[in-house]
Amino acid sequence: MNLLLWLLVGLPSATGTLLALAGRAADRWAPGVAVVVSVVSLGLAVTSALHRPAVEAPFLYRLPLRLAVDGLSGVLIVTVTAVTLTVLLFSTAEFGADEARARFFGLMLLFAGSMLVTVTATTLPVLLMGWEVMGATSWALIGYWWREPERTVAADTAFLATRTADLGLYLAAGAALAAASGPLTLAGLASAPEPWLSFVTAGILVSALGKSAQLPFSFWLSKAMQGPSPVSALLHSAAMVVAGAYLLLRTGTLLAASGWGAEAAAWVGVATAVALGIVAVAQSDFKQLLAASTCAQIGFMVLAAGTGATTGGTLQLMAHAAAKSLLFLVAGVWLTAWGTQALPALRGAARSHRPVGVLCTVGALSLAGLPPLSLWAAKDVLLAGALGHGPWLYATGLAAAVLSAVYSVKIMWFVWRPVTPAEGGRRIPRGVVPPLALLAVACFALTPAAFPPVRDALTDYLDAQGQSQPHLWEFAVSGALALASAALAWAWGDRPLASSTRAERLCRGWLGLESAAHVLLVSPVLRIAEAAAVFDDRVLDRAVDTCARSTVALARWTNGSVERAVDTAVDGVATATRWSARWARRPQTGQLHQYLAQAVAAFSVIAVVLVLVR
Repeated sequence: MNLLLWLLVGLPSATGTLLALAGRAADRWAPGVAVVVSVVSLGLAVTSALHRPAVEAPFLYRLPLRLAVDGLSGVLIVTVTAVTLTVLLFSTAEFGADEARARFFGLMLLFAGSMLVTVTATTLPVLLMGWEVMGATSWALIGYWWREPERTVAADTAFLATRTADLGLYLAAGAALAAASGPLTLAGLASAPEPWLSFVTAGILVSALGKSAQLPFSFWLSKAMQGPSPVSALLHSAAMVVAGAYLLLRTGTLLAASGWGAEAAAWVGVATAVALGIVAVAQSDFKQLLAASTCAQIGFMVLAAGTGATTGGTLQLMAHAAAKSLLFLVAGVWLTAWGTQALPALRGAARSHRPVGVLCTVGALSLAGLPPLSLWAAKDVLLAGALGHGPWLYATGLAAAVLSAVYSVKIMWFVWRPVTPAEGGRRIPRGVVPPLALLAVACFALTPAAFPPVRDALTDYLDAQGQSQPHLWEFAVSGALALASAALAWAWGDRPLASSTRAERLCRGWLGLESAAHVLLVSPVLRIAEAAAVFDDRVLDRAVDTCARSTVALARWTNGSVERAVDTAVDGVATATRWSARWARRPQTGQLHQYLAQAVAAFSVIAVVLVLVR
């Protein structure tokens, strides 16, 4: 069983890396390889969810590499691999031979593999590794069409925003390590003493809110729409954007132990659900509406993490993954067919190809939380937990659920209008309907009201976990409000939503968050980067060139002056040595007796002179 888990995280990651490195040479067979690997990964995920393996390997000193599958991560690995498979099946029909398919499918597999590492990690270092790879591959996927500057700028904006929030995870890891050296397990974070407990909680919250595009980080999800539709379908549904919500659900005991983390998460989540729900209602662009609704729907998951309603949050995550991936792929179909994603230009799109229109309706109804579809039950389960924390939190969550119905019905109102889209677009690609149908089936399969076994299992689990079960009146109230708001939204149609055009522009501009982020974050970072580049070009490069020129000049001066003096000195020493040597050899001529006789004669003369003088 240990090998099972290693294969689950290693197979898509390794295959994705190889495909991405292979380049255009592997374009022909990359889609088939990616689909086969996704099918195998789904089988491994289901088997792992049933057997719940755990593995460990040495990594750093006292920081082993640990992966494990439990109830929560078991649900997530099946969700991630299932959505990845359907998205890649859709992509085989969407991406033609002229696209860099090996790079695309390779990055998608690597993206999914990093998400699998993230959800199965039981220690902070391993979580950080998956977290970082996921962020890097999301940047590459959003900027997949890198020759278009607008898309690369969008990728940079999303990357900088999430990277800024990711610093919180490093803060949490540092605080946890300072509190107690050890394996830094996620389950053990709640036992850290103060003030480290508050630092860990703050770091986890900031990183999770940034990754899941919650307030005030929501704007980056708008820019992520510049990527291909399959990227949006995976990124917004079962990977990356839900990673932050998963982390908060996983560390619920930490939030509760801090004394303030749970309350903060709950209110940030419900505030995001309301604020971004309003933003979604104001959108006239299909993908921008879906992006804003992603922030709002994940807000419910963060609310569930803050209130301890882990089951409701997990059910919301699964149902949202099915509905949102379905809707993003539908948006991709219509963008390919008619070259637009503006809702007014898509009037009658559902009538022109009814199978896609019906599947879009299933996804929109599920997103609306209308009974008996899955998100209706999920919202009620998590709102039951919110009710236990106070009526105001419950009422705000209920208002956010009403907004879900409004923006979802807005989609259906436009695409079912009896107006044919503008001519000139090409037909819907062949082979895109089956994966959409699979996701539509998932929207029903997760519905407790429609499937008694699912309902019974959910009830038993809630009882075992001691979590609040929704009462019948809660289902009735939420269902009635959703139906009433949906009917009102349908009757309202495309009339202006606000008397003030300024307010509507503010909502369509994501509450000014993107502009503020560019002023406060993106522009300063890019200016610092430009200044660093200028410093590198004008200062460091010139300093290196000056140093090189000085070294060459010094070498030439040394060669022309110092070496000549040294050579002259050496020649002089050599000459003196040769002269001394010649004189030294003279006593070796064999005439030593003559030298002695001469010396005796000289000394005799000196002696005579001395005697006469005296």
